[in-house]
Amino acid sequence: MYLGPPPRSYLVLALLFSGPLLADDLFLDSQPLPQVLTATRLKQSAAAVPGSMTVIDSELIKASGARDIAELLRLVPGMMVGYTSGNQAAVNYHGTNASDARRMQVLIDGRSVYRAGLATVDWSDIPVAMEDIERIEVFRGPNTVSYGANALMAVVNILTRSPANSQGTRMKVTRGERGINDYYASQGMGWETGNLRLSVSGQQDDGFDTNELGADRRDSRRLNRFSLAVSQTLNQQQSIDWQFNAKEGSNQRPYTYKPVFDGITEGGTNSDVTAKDYAGSLRWNFDFSPEHSLYIQGSAQQWDRRQIWKACDAKVSFSPELTQLWQLNSNYAEKLARHMDNYTSAPPGSAAEQALANQVLDQWRNGGGKDSVCGNIDQSTRESRYDLELQDTLSLTDSLRLVSGMNYRYDRADSDTYFNGTLDDNTWRLFGHLEWRASEHWLLQGGAMFEDTRLSGNSLTPRVAVNYLINPRHGLRAVYSEAIRSPDMFENNVNWSYRVTNLSSPAYGQNSGQYFVKTRGPGNLDKELMRSRELGYNGFFADIGLNVDVKLFYDEITDMISEPLRNNQYIASNANSSRFTGTETQLDWRVNAADRLRLTYAYVDASATNPLDQQQTARNSGSAGWLREWGQGWSSALFYYGDDALNQYRFERVDMRVAKRIALGKANLELAGMLQQRLDNQPTTWADNNYDQRHVLYFSAELEF
Repeated sequence: MYLGPPPRSYLVLALLFSGPLLADDLFLDSQPLPQVLTATRLKQSAAAVPGSMTVIDSELIKASGARDIAELLRLVPGMMVGYTSGNQAAVNYHGTNASDARRMQVLIDGRSVYRAGLATVDWSDIPVAMEDIERIEVFRGPNTVSYGANALMAVVNILTRSPANSQGTRMKVTRGERGINDYYASQGMGWETGNLRLSVSGQQDDGFDTNELGADRRDSRRLNRFSLAVSQTLNQQQSIDWQFNAKEGSNQRPYTYKPVFDGITEGGTNSDVTAKDYAGSLRWNFDFSPEHSLYIQGSAQQWDRRQIWKACDAKVSFSPELTQLWQLNSNYAEKLARHMDNYTSAPPGSAAEQALANQVLDQWRNGGGKDSVCGNIDQSTRESRYDLELQDTLSLTDSLRLVSGMNYRYDRADSDTYFNGTLDDNTWRLFGHLEWRASEHWLLQGGAMFEDTRLSGNSLTPRVAVNYLINPRHGLRAVYSEAIRSPDMFENNVNWSYRVTNLSSPAYGQNSGQYFVKTRGPGNLDKELMRSRELGYNGFFADIGLNVDVKLFYDEITDMISEPLRNNQYIASNANSSRFTGTETQLDWRVNAADRLRLTYAYVDASATNPLDQQQTARNSGSAGWLREWGQGWSSALFYYGDDALNQYRFERVDMRVAKRIALGKANLELAGMLQQRLDNQPTTWADNNYDQRHVLYFSAELEF
């Protein structure tokens, strides 16, 4: 089934519906208001936030049965979750291109996992186990003001369980179809002034079954993780939190290279990736008083991707003259290379182009076109990031709060293929956000971020918001914000070429050669700019346990850098733009002690100057969930996820989880079964992503003591 028409009157209906309940809410009980931190770096109730928030709590995480963070984000209205190269997820808020997610900041406990050089998020490789996650806060909208460039369209903050809340032992195993084989184990302990959590975990599955031609998709993955978190109280005012995370694993990649020259037999090898990630952070907290706190946090990360494979093409691919011709006129060189047999002499062009083309044609006729040459390509990358941040939170008066701080970041990328060696960058940031409670009902907020990046210059981005609090549980908001995205190293400064070693036969007197296609980034790209307008309502009806959030939005991105960014077709410029308008709503209703209902819906109308930037935008998308406690240790959860067209393919799935909790003395055992059933009969995002069966079944057993 398809999702219904866009609910353009949701905001009005929500306000009308709230009328008879608001009077009762004026006499608020002692139940604390739920608070979020990600929006402004200040603790705020959902009604006071200058934007839209979605919180995926631990109950939802467990009930969903999701094995990956990307799958959890299907619970966020407006989040587009697709898959590109096999089981590699691509997650975008509201969309843009289908191959990369470059416009959303992703944090683990405030530490960015947005890769330094290639500017992507490896969702399946994030070094945190699902069982260690306490909650995920998603700020749905631009938030450069709080988190800097790349928080262009949304911020996903993954908050892990504190060591103090992780005491005891947990062990879990998951087995199922499609090669699913996961494990998790953790140990938490405490002492007089501190707590510790140590966990190890792993995942394994076979990915998609077949490609468009019916052949094996070859995209299985295997990974193992290690995590250590420690919190230590120094005195009444100071504490230290530190973490160390590591991950190693492998992701299969099929041989996808297509020879440029006709008649060459493919004989290469698969381009599997071996990944190793390391991250460490230390945070020193100072609580001077209930009105004043400060922290200093430092972190270091490294992403290591080893990818060596063999490819085959014609001997003339390594011609020095063809390389010169490519550098002189890439379009002319590619036209010549792809139609070599059609030319008896050089095609029309400049004198220099024709002279080089005739030499290449001679090489082609003298064996350069018939001889297939194979060699090894090292496409490995290593990216590093070092980050230091200071943040001060101060209540100036009972009605005025200020959060401010500064940040320094050093990024480095090493790749012979993409950067011809090493490229680095450093960034300075100053940020501030002021919250003024002008009266009982009016809340005014404003903030700005100044950022200076060596490779792309400086910028200043503002945000202003007005919240009208009908009472502390119900609020209307109007928000205007600007955000920027700095062009990443790959887009702006790529130096892309393939050095091929161990050639199967010498090419022009050498056993190694440079493939003729070379790509250089423009080096002068400007920042993307987003302007966002939002009207919204957030309400918590305490007496019936209902949370409602409704949002109307109008977002524009200018100076947009778009695909294609391929080696033989690299068109990087600020010539594109896009626009997103629509509405989103989410409803979370704790009907009673046993039942919880959750609904989300998004209508997104997207237009872009480059059609590729509309590929991963579904006009209608949403989710529905029902969580139920049946008693006697039994529980169930039923979820529906759907979108009408993601990269032209519809997606609809129903997930059902049934669990039984058994007390074993002081221990607890939970046995659970999970069924995912696709309701459509289409590939997932791309034509090559197919399953033989439209369902998958897996089981888990978890022991706590």
